[in-house]
Amino acid sequence: MRLSTIVTVLVGLVMTSVGTVSHGQVTSDRGKRLYEANCAICHGPKGKGDGPYRPYLTVDPVDITILSRNHAGVFPAGHVYEVIDGRWAVGAHGPREMPIWGYGYGFEPGEKGLESPSEVESVVRARILSLIEYIRRLQVP
Repeated sequence: MRLSTIVTVLVGLVMTSVGTVSHGQVTSDRGKRLYEANCAICHGPKGKGDGPYRPYLTVDPVDITILSRNHAGVFPAGHVYEVIDGRWAVGAHGPREMPIWGYGYGFEPGEKGLESPSEVESVVRARILSLIEYIRRLQVP
């Protein structure tokens, strides 16, 4: 199965779990918090590429609200995943080993009570998928 298909399925699973909890209370929006902490500084609060760091960059940040529009109406979840995890090099994000957002998406075994590499990988994937789901919600028709 291709990575993009797997990521799309995983994003779908995250979307179904992000919704609401009993009594209509909205769950904590981890994806939005991650976006605000790591992405909004360049991409802007609404994802339009107008963040406060824009004047200091040599390449304008991408308007991430039109990713689906630019891909025939289909949100490119697999590509977005690869950009976030560093497999798809984006010069403005810094080297793949340490993107501009630092180590926010990674841990070493033993940190934060995570003992095995598989536990660490699960937490990192969940964070990335939460962020992707939030970016998907920023899409405009």
